[in-house]
Amino acid sequence: MSEARNDFGRKPITPKTKKLHPRVDLTAMVSVSFLLIVFFMLTSFLSRSNMMNLGMPEKRTRCGWSCPGTSDNRSITILLGDNNKIMTYFGMFSSPVEGPKSLTYDKNSLRKELLTKGNQIINATGDPKKGLIVIIKPSKESSYGDLVNVLDEMAIVKVPTYAVVDITPEEEKLFTKF
Repeated sequence: MSEARNDFGRKPITPKTKKLHPRVDLTAMVSVSFLLIVFFMLTSFLSRSNMMNLGMPEKRTRCGWSCPGTSDNRSITILLGDNNKIMTYFGMFSSPVEGPKSLTYDKNSLRKELLTKGNQIINATGDPKKGLIVIIKPSKESSYGDLVNVLDEMAIVKVPTYAVVDITPEEEKLFTKF
């Protein structure tokens, strides 16, 4: 059997210890988790890449760029070649209003040309909504930086309508002539 102790009414020498339930203070944990959340939200916001919105056309239609809505006397085409070469012509390739010109990325070259043509078109049409139409055609040899520089010029000059399309083999031959 089990042993039974009889105290005969006396108190034991060592009193019974009260069991204390352990308490965890989560105050520090809450503040650390809050700081971590703020840190990760801030770093995710700062790590977002800065991109320029670029609306690319889906596919060319069978009528190419002479579809209704584009006009020979409002469109200028910018061809981008290797080694920072820029060629422009005003109108359509088969029958340009102005022949090909070789330009640079200098503000007195490409920017001046775009501003001049834009002002001429607005003065001729009398409607600012019917402004300059720019068609940008980078070749396979052109760098991505060249395209970005031309798109920056579009934003600086505030060209209302521009598109980036593929260059044709006939247009690539223009770089060998100049």
